[in-house]
Amino acid sequence: MPLWSLSHLAAARSLFSPTGLGAVRTATKRAGGTVSNHGGSPGKRLGVKKFSDEYVVPGNILIRQRGTQFHPGQHVGMGRDHTLFALVPGYVRFYKESRMRGDRKYIGIVLNKGEKLPRDEAAHGRSRYFGFVDLNPSTDVQTSQTA
Repeated sequence: MPLWSLSHLAAARSLFSPTGLGAVRTATKRAGGTVSNHGGSPGKRLGVKKFSDEYVVPGNILIRQRGTQFHPGQHVGMGRDHTLFALVPGYVRFYKESRMRGDRKYIGIVLNKGEKLPRDEAAHGRSRYFGFVDLNPSTDVQTSQTA
Protein backbone atom coordinates (compact mmCIF):
# COMPACT_ATOMS: atom_id res chain seq x y z
CA MET A 1 0.00 0.00 0.00
CA PRO A 2 1.40 3.37 -0.90
CA LEU A 3 2.22 5.80 1.86
CA TRP A 4 -0.05 8.51 0.61
CA SER A 5 -3.12 6.26 0.91
CA LEU A 6 -2.40 5.48 4.60
CA SER A 7 -2.20 9.15 5.52
CA HIS A 8 -5.37 9.73 3.52
CA LEU A 9 -7.14 6.96 5.48
CA ALA A 10 -5.97 8.41 8.83
CA ALA A 11 -7.25 11.85 7.87
CA ALA A 12 -10.60 10.37 6.90
CA ARG A 13 -10.89 8.63 10.27
CA SER A 14 -10.13 11.82 12.16
CA LEU A 15 -13.04 13.55 10.44
CA PHE A 16 -15.56 11.20 12.07
CA SER A 17 -14.12 10.81 15.52
CA PRO A 18 -11.32 12.34 17.55
CA THR A 19 -10.04 8.89 18.42
CA GLY A 20 -10.69 7.42 14.99
CA LEU A 21 -12.82 4.58 16.41
CA GLY A 22 -16.24 5.36 14.96
CA ALA A 23 -18.77 7.93 13.76
CA VAL A 24 -19.77 10.93 15.90
CA ARG A 25 -23.45 11.11 16.78
CA THR A 26 -25.27 14.36 16.17
CA ALA A 27 -28.47 15.61 17.79
CA THR A 28 -31.71 14.78 15.99
CA LYS A 29 -33.80 17.30 18.00
CA ARG A 30 -33.16 20.84 19.15
CA ALA A 31 -32.21 21.43 22.74
CA GLY A 32 -35.07 22.64 24.97
CA GLY A 33 -34.95 25.97 26.78
CA THR A 34 -34.97 26.41 30.52
CA VAL A 35 -38.12 26.81 32.60
CA SER A 36 -37.28 30.46 33.29
CA ASN A 37 -37.85 31.29 29.63
CA HIS A 38 -41.47 30.20 29.66
CA GLY A 39 -44.71 31.03 31.43
CA GLY A 40 -44.76 33.97 33.80
CA SER A 41 -47.21 35.17 36.39
CA PRO A 42 -50.74 36.29 35.54
CA GLY A 43 -51.61 40.00 35.48
CA LYS A 44 -52.70 41.59 38.76
CA ARG A 45 -55.65 43.55 37.29
CA LEU A 46 -54.40 46.93 38.47
CA GLY A 47 -55.85 50.27 37.44
CA VAL A 48 -58.88 52.52 37.76
CA LYS A 49 -62.07 50.61 38.58
CA LYS A 50 -64.52 53.51 38.98
CA PHE A 51 -64.32 56.55 36.73
CA SER A 52 -65.36 60.19 37.16
CA ASP A 53 -69.08 60.86 37.81
CA GLU A 54 -69.76 57.19 38.62
CA TYR A 55 -71.93 56.55 41.65
CA VAL A 56 -70.26 54.44 44.37
CA VAL A 57 -71.33 52.98 47.69
CA PRO A 58 -69.11 52.51 50.76
CA GLY A 59 -66.53 49.80 50.19
CA ASN A 60 -66.38 50.08 46.40
CA ILE A 61 -62.82 49.83 45.11
CA LEU A 62 -61.88 52.93 43.13
CA ILE A 63 -58.27 52.17 42.14
CA ARG A 64 -55.88 49.25 42.53
CA GLN A 65 -52.28 50.43 42.31
CA ARG A 66 -48.70 49.71 43.30
CA GLY A 67 -47.47 52.70 45.22
CA THR A 68 -49.47 55.92 45.36
CA GLN A 69 -49.98 57.19 41.82
CA PHE A 70 -53.31 58.51 43.15
CA HIS A 71 -53.68 59.76 46.72
CA PRO A 72 -56.84 59.47 48.81
CA GLY A 73 -58.93 62.64 48.89
CA GLN A 74 -62.23 63.49 50.55
CA HIS A 75 -64.22 60.43 51.76
CA VAL A 76 -61.68 57.96 50.32
CA GLY A 77 -59.65 55.42 52.30
CA MET A 78 -56.42 53.62 51.44
CA GLY A 79 -55.69 49.94 52.08
CA ARG A 80 -52.33 48.48 52.99
CA ASP A 81 -51.62 47.60 49.34
CA HIS A 82 -52.43 51.22 48.31
CA THR A 83 -55.92 50.29 47.09
CA LEU A 84 -58.23 53.31 47.22
CA PHE A 85 -61.85 52.68 48.26
CA ALA A 86 -64.99 54.71 48.95
CA LEU A 87 -65.98 55.52 52.53
CA VAL A 88 -69.37 57.10 51.75
CA PRO A 89 -71.93 56.87 48.94
CA GLY A 90 -71.50 59.54 46.30
CA TYR A 91 -69.89 60.43 42.99
CA VAL A 92 -66.21 59.97 42.07
CA ARG A 93 -64.07 63.03 41.31
CA PHE A 94 -60.44 63.19 40.15
CA TYR A 95 -58.41 66.33 40.77
CA LYS A 96 -54.85 67.64 41.13
CA GLU A 97 -53.27 69.85 43.76
CA SER A 98 -49.85 71.45 43.38
CA ARG A 99 -47.26 70.41 45.93
CA MET A 100 -43.65 71.41 46.46
CA ARG A 101 -42.34 69.19 43.65
CA GLY A 102 -45.19 69.32 41.14
CA ASP A 103 -48.78 68.19 41.02
CA ARG A 104 -50.23 65.36 43.06
CA LYS A 105 -53.23 63.41 41.75
CA TYR A 106 -56.14 62.82 44.13
CA ILE A 107 -59.42 60.96 43.98
CA GLY A 108 -62.35 61.99 46.14
CA ILE A 109 -66.06 61.43 46.63
CA VAL A 110 -68.64 64.22 46.46
CA LEU A 111 -72.08 63.76 47.97
CA ASN A 112 -73.98 65.72 45.26
CA LYS A 113 -73.56 65.26 41.53
CA GLY A 114 -72.61 68.85 40.61
CA GLU A 115 -69.92 69.45 43.26
CA LYS A 116 -66.27 70.05 42.39
CA LEU A 117 -63.11 69.09 44.20
CA PRO A 118 -61.05 70.44 45.90
CA ARG A 119 -63.87 71.88 47.95
CA ASP A 120 -63.81 75.53 49.02
CA GLU A 121 -64.52 74.98 52.71
CA ALA A 122 -64.58 78.71 53.50
CA ALA A 123 -67.51 79.26 51.14
CA HIS A 124 -69.35 75.94 51.35
CA GLY A 125 -68.34 74.48 54.72
CA ARG A 126 -67.04 70.99 55.36
CA SER A 127 -68.47 68.08 53.44
CA ARG A 128 -69.66 65.75 56.18
CA TYR A 129 -71.42 62.43 56.01
CA PHE A 130 -72.74 60.67 59.08
CA GLY A 131 -74.34 57.29 58.58
CA PHE A 132 -77.42 57.57 56.41
CA VAL A 133 -78.01 61.27 57.13
CA ASP A 134 -76.40 63.98 54.99
CA LEU A 135 -75.40 66.72 57.45
CA ASN A 136 -74.92 69.16 54.56
CA PRO A 137 -78.21 68.96 52.65
CA SER A 138 -78.20 70.36 49.14
CA THR A 139 -79.60 73.86 48.44
CA ASP A 140 -82.74 72.39 46.80
CA VAL A 141 -83.75 70.77 50.08
CA GLN A 142 -83.03 73.97 52.05
CA THR A 143 -85.14 76.16 49.75
CA SER A 144 -88.08 73.76 49.83
CA GLN A 145 -88.00 73.66 53.66
CA THR A 146 -87.92 77.47 54.01
CA ALA A 147 -90.77 78.03 51.52
